[in-house]
Amino acid sequence: MIEDRVNHVRRVIRTALPAEAAVVADLHARARATYYPDGVPRDGTDWLAAWRSAIERPDGHVLCCVLDGRIAGIASFRTAEGAPADMVKLYQFHVDPDRWRAGIGTELHAACVEEWQADGKRTATLDVHVDNRRAQAFYARLGWVPDPENPPAEDDHHRYLRYEVPRAAPRAATGTGTATGAGTATGE
Repeated sequence: MIEDRVNHVRRVIRTALPAEAAVVADLHARARATYYPDGVPRDGTDWLAAWRSAIERPDGHVLCCVLDGRIAGIASFRTAEGAPADMVKLYQFHVDPDRWRAGIGTELHAACVEEWQADGKRTATLDVHVDNRRAQAFYARLGWVPDPENPPAEDDHHRYLRYEVPRAAPRAATGTGTATGAGTATGE
């Protein structure tokens, strides 16, 4: 499981808490509003309840990036029902629009990948709205490609992407070298 990450700009990536569901739902709504040309569709979904459920699911993960004490990014993923155990679906991935281009999405994605590696996932999938060009470009930069097993239908409003989760680099053993570095695996 991923441990809290802290970096030099007071940014922490951690598991979202049930008490944060309203903040997460608000960030989700603001991010979605940026790519729906006619406004976010009102389909009757209770997003607060949906996020609370996602956060509380024992078989799912909701990571959040906290910057200066405020949630600035969210990612929700789990193995979809009926999917192979080594496959994960990224259901939601959003960065606060006021914080775009600050590295939050890239760092949050790296945390997701780290979690997937720890969980033995080999493949990740997602769907992205056809009008969300920013997200499509972001995912392409990170190595996501069109999912050949799930091509979009003619009138579909989503693109389906796939990501091959890289194998985790082996951790170096500690205490195996000498003071001069002899016996270490540095690659030099």
